[in-house]
Amino acid sequence: MNKDWQEYKFRELAEICYGKNQKSVICPKSDIPILGTGGLLGYATQYLYNKPSVLIGRKGTISKVQYIEKPFWTVDTLFYTKINKDLVYPHFLYYLLSTIDLSQYNEGTSIPSLRTETLNNIQLSVPSLSIQKAILNKLEYIDKEIQVNTQINDNLTQQVNAIYEYMFITNANPSWKTGKLSDIVTVRYGKDHKKLADGTYPVYGSGGIMRYVERPLYNKESVLIPRKGTLNNVIYVNQPFWSVDTMFYTEMRIPNVAKFVFNYVKTKNLSALNAGSAVPSMTTDILNAMELVIPSKSALEKFEEVVSPLYKEMQKNNRQSEILGKLRDVLLPRLISGEIVIP
Repeated sequence: MNKDWQEYKFRELAEICYGKNQKSVICPKSDIPILGTGGLLGYATQYLYNKPSVLIGRKGTISKVQYIEKPFWTVDTLFYTKINKDLVYPHFLYYLLSTIDLSQYNEGTSIPSLRTETLNNIQLSVPSLSIQKAILNKLEYIDKEIQVNTQINDNLTQQVNAIYEYMFITNANPSWKTGKLSDIVTVRYGKDHKKLADGTYPVYGSGGIMRYVERPLYNKESVLIPRKGTLNNVIYVNQPFWSVDTMFYTEMRIPNVAKFVFNYVKTKNLSALNAGSAVPSMTTDILNAMELVIPSKSALEKFEEVVSPLYKEMQKNNRQSEILGKLRDVLLPRLISGEIVIP
């Protein structure tokens, strides 16, 4: 092994801490994020930890790691870490763990689980801080470009939200009829993707794109709605795709309605409609019965005309971020392992 790289157990690099239940600290007006395995869950009145940290799934999606620099609260299905900065930069540890399939350490039965002792004993090869810094300079540049695209898309999303509210809430036409979601869409079940070969079509789960496969499940505009797990992660898709079996996808029953449906559904607190016990669950009956005011054909056409350019810009930014993400994912294991040497 290169003299600049040394072997450490995880416990030497970071102290593992447990997240906590968030119910007592929820505050919509705060800017302190509450993080779960699916990402942002809401905002908290106070922080659980206020230094850069790597978050690791403890139950459920144990293979996912997250990096955060600002003060945060994290739920009890996640570990957070207090990192030994004398040995490793927090962001480098995040990248390092991203190259490891933590699901191989699963010791749960019905629900995947990662034990503290198991995580503490994972052996990691870490270079000197100077080499870590050189590697971070390369990887962080790519991630910052992706972050810029995300910020632009957040702004565009706010514009779409404002247009939706103006057209369909503030200035809703009293003559529009009240109906149910089943009047304008057909809800379909996603399917298991594990037996599909790799390809070019994205597979969507509640957290976004999981992989790319050989053929699509559906090839038209659609709104994807979680069936199990984190129920509020509604996704709009306008390309051929595959949806996993814990996600519903939708077929539009009338023209120009997909973007309206997406904005309507994502404003609803789907978690409050949970039909599950141990695992949050959504049913087709609940979705189909959701009441809404159905706008006129001309109003839907106008909304489509106004917001389509904004959606196209968001899709362009997403494509660019996907390309950058793939570049980073190719470089990441080679940089982290020392296969690519940075002067």
